[in-house]
Amino acid sequence: MSETMSERLEKGITALRGQMDSKVETYFSSCVNCGICAESCLFYTETKDPRYTPIYKTEPLRKLWKQEYSFWGKFASKLGLSKPLTEADFADWEELVYDGCSMCGRCSMVCPMGIDVADIIARVKQGLSAAGYTPEGLVGAAQRTLEFGSPMGNILPALQAHIKHIEADTGLTVPFDVQDADYMVTISANEVVTFPEYIASLTRIFHHAGVNWTISTEAFEATNSGLQMGNNTIATELVGRIVTAAEKLNVKYVVSPECGHAYAAIRWNGPNYLGKKFSFGVVHILELLDELYRSGRIKTSGMETSRMTFHDPCQIVRRGGVEAQPRELLASVASDITEMKDHGRMNWCCGGGGGVSANERAEELRLKVFNRKKSQLEEIKVETMVTACSNCRTVLEDGLDENEMDMEVLGLTELIAEHLVEDEAALKAS
Repeated sequence: MSETMSERLEKGITALRGQMDSKVETYFSSCVNCGICAESCLFYTETKDPRYTPIYKTEPLRKLWKQEYSFWGKFASKLGLSKPLTEADFADWEELVYDGCSMCGRCSMVCPMGIDVADIIARVKQGLSAAGYTPEGLVGAAQRTLEFGSPMGNILPALQAHIKHIEADTGLTVPFDVQDADYMVTISANEVVTFPEYIASLTRIFHHAGVNWTISTEAFEATNSGLQMGNNTIATELVGRIVTAAEKLNVKYVVSPECGHAYAAIRWNGPNYLGKKFSFGVVHILELLDELYRSGRIKTSGMETSRMTFHDPCQIVRRGGVEAQPRELLASVASDITEMKDHGRMNWCCGGGGGVSANERAEELRLKVFNRKKSQLEEIKVETMVTACSNCRTVLEDGLDENEMDMEVLGLTELIAEHLVEDEAALKAS
């Protein structure tokens, strides 16, 4: 039996009430409506639409807090001077939050009151999702992941077929379901379907460095649609699959791939979702590559001469703190690196994070806000952009194509693999 609009609304409001803790109350009590966060958000700077200001996107939760948790709000509610949340509120904010916010966290970095605006927006998503106000693209991705293990459906056969080609081309073995391995590698569906060179690069690097690793056939997908849509039940289920597989294989570390939200889901949110400390460590692929390089297990030769820059994926760099490692790795294989004006923790988002790239309805807006990245790139006039997130890479390529900008986009792991010393020696001997 389908739910009525009022039942859905009550579910959403209940979910929002469940987000109301001391942290949220402190944030809303502290906000001075200065508007500084607006200039940090590319959805506002590129549209000048005040609805896209970060703090405005928190309005459903703020409105509920004011009415039910603040003294004057309670007083106004008793007098009938404030309007309760409606279905129209949920419908309006569904578009603002899912289309016009990439959850990049740049707004949180600039708030003078220390408010984590991105965290509040994530809480608003919890209410919207509970009420059924979520874009079809994200809902479909989550359903496919729950049923088939990946947002792109059953891609295990495609992964296994691709790996057969890797093994035939390289003569190396890609290990599946190895017990007691040091590292269990996870990947995103995008790296299987769109950028399969990532998996080939990992295979070559790990062989070169002598890494004891494996891939689990039961939980290789790192993408977490539940996190993107704001559904903790789904997010917990998906993280739980990875944790169960890692525990079953008794690995020491789970490796998060070149995917921003996958890293956030397993590294930072995962233990909170499951309510327990992991029995293994979690490391981003860039952290692992940097460790291998620093210890001398990765040896590279030759330098790229193309003028390059590095695009910082928000969830990996700004929210995750993996900032120095990609720059050190890139410097080991590139001689001409130019930073964008705003880079590192203050870099501008590609515009497709937070599930925006999976939301077809948001495509026009996403391409419009790419103008911010376009401006960054035009200032430094580089030939190649390197990044470490497959979702960023897809969005960046779309934006470059739309603006007819002749620029190559490369994954950092792939670039490191191309400069391995053993590959160069083998090439000379052939």
